Amino acid sequence: MGRERDHDGVRPASDTSIEIDFYFQGKRCRERIKLKPTPANLRRAAQHRAAILDAIDKSTFDYAVTFPHSKRAPTLTALPGRALTVTTYLDAWLERRRANLKASTQNGYTKVINGHLIPAFGHRTLADIKRIDIKTWAAGLSAGNKAIANILSVFRAALQEAFEDELIESNPLAGWVYRKAEPPKESEDVDPFTAEEQTAILAALDGQGRNLIQLAFWTGLRTSELIALEWGDVDWIKGNIHVRRALTNAARKTGPETTKTRAGTRTVKLLPPALDALKKQRTASFLKGQEIFQNPRTLERWGGDQPIRKSLWAHALKKAGVRYRYPYQTRHTYASMMLSAGENPMWVAQQMGHSDWGMIRRVYGRWMPDENIQSGGLAVDRFWSGKTDHKADQTSQFSPKKQST
Repeated sequence: MGRERDHDGVRPASDTSIEIDFYFQGKRCRERIKLKPTPANLRRAAQHRAAILDAIDKSTFDYAVTFPHSKRAPTLTALPGRALTVTTYLDAWLERRRANLKASTQNGYTKVINGHLIPAFGHRTLADIKRIDIKTWAAGLSAGNKAIANILSVFRAALQEAFEDELIESNPLAGWVYRKAEPPKESEDVDPFTAEEQTAILAALDGQGRNLIQLAFWTGLRTSELIALEWGDVDWIKGNIHVRRALTNAARKTGPETTKTRAGTRTVKLLPPALDALKKQRTASFLKGQEIFQNPRTLERWGGDQPIRKSLWAHALKKAGVRYRYPYQTRHTYASMMLSAGENPMWVAQQMGHSDWGMIRRVYGRWMPDENIQSGGLAVDRFWSGKTDHKADQTSQFSPKKQST
């Protein structure tokens, strides 16, 4: 019977039975089928075992149906995830998470699930999803690695919870990150406004609009942080403003939320132009409500950055004759101004809400002079008021430092 042992996982058990050996749900299983162990029957048993392994791989194997008289059948039932579709699970998972998510995060998760995951995997059963399926799908996306990572992070979190709830045997995305080859990026999307452009933009604005944009240029606050500011956040004595909240488009119905990160909750020093903008804004909204900035058309808090872009920002740049850049560039402008003036990168990082200055060095390093002078707004104040020995005009200070050759 030497040839009878050539079949992996199949062997004669007696004169009238053949044993099939396989693993299911992490356990080794040995089951007998009533067949005389002839060469033909051993080949037949090997084919039967192959079908079992294929069903296990596809999460369609039902132990009780295949081996109805087995003592193992009651304890080795199919996982609940076998019959649960990805669409059903992800919808329920998002609903469970809803109470603990910020509106902006919930909005992002919803876009990922409805826009990417369900169209690709929604018809599949949860336990049927394998890493190779996800890898093949990700390779066909036109998005970059960062966008793909954001999509997969949502899927990974959902699958991890399914694993912890014993709906699937393992999380196919655990400990794995997809990366495809990408050409090196020439530079970050940093395109600050020059001093001349700032002057032209502010001249094209008036009232609350001008005050808002002037404060943006001189604090580096995100638009979502600016429109969430309230008068109680201003410390007039110390000359600071406390950033505690943000109002995104997704949260416009529920109101301002906490900042995105712990470092985002911070105290920002009010440099003279920023303080001037707030003093002028007092006459517009100080006695009318909590929010500092209001939509001039409605005299209510701005509902997000989209209304600002459409009704204020784009019009101002067009009127000023300034090449269009999105409002976030005011934040890049602030960083480049501070660093060009010699401010300490760590101080700039703290002002902008970063936990360390690594991102400042990576993104804005070309605006950092070789020697830093005293930080805390003193340097840039002297720089812009003409009290320093810098010979360059205010336009040239936005240019990256020249590399020595």
